[in-house]
Amino acid sequence: MDNADARDVRETYETIADHFAKTRAHPWPEVETFVERAESAAVGLDVGCGNGRHAAVLAERADRVVALDASRNLLEVARERLGEPGARLVQGDATRLPLRTDSVGLAVYVATLHHLPGRERRIESLNELARVLRADGSALVSAWSTAHDRFDADPDAARGFDTTIDWTLPDGDVVPRFYHIYAPAEFEADLEASELQVESVRVSSGNCYAEVRGQREGESERKHP
Repeated sequence: MDNADARDVRETYETIADHFAKTRAHPWPEVETFVERAESAAVGLDVGCGNGRHAAVLAERADRVVALDASRNLLEVARERLGEPGARLVQGDATRLPLRTDSVGLAVYVATLHHLPGRERRIESLNELARVLRADGSALVSAWSTAHDRFDADPDAARGFDTTIDWTLPDGDVVPRFYHIYAPAEFEADLEASELQVESVRVSSGNCYAEVRGQREGESERKHP
């Protein structure tokens, strides 16, 4: 898929933002556990922040939080929810994070990677996360998995698949949403192909999760000679 499809994903969430946000009231337990165990950080980052539910969790561990999403409408919802003087809301692209290299101590990148069309863009976004993370920083990355019981798919397959999943608005309008459903082995392969340091990978509640750290010195040159 090309950049036009990436724009379509953004427009999808502009359309469903208000209704979507109302169905996402609580942070994921996996995110809460990860942040509770993390060291305090000067800067926290939520990539694909949606309505801000996980940015609010990050604010408990970070002095300042950058909450980034492609959808301006979702950011408006997040602004109302957060009310945090230390939270900066940014409309942006996960493949071009508007932050300095080595500036983030703690990050979450959940339920967003699987919305990026094309493996190249997904790995590019993981490399961007590696770039902005401090070497001693940590992040939690998640993506929807073939291990979920919603899908009639082999979780042991080498690759997942692209699909669309409909969102039905209160007025009955149906909006298709792009997903790349990751096979667990493929998720690990994409992480290994990126410049992130992978600490652990697991499957929980039908999602792949990885705890990662920032780019080691010289890692970019090693993987991209």
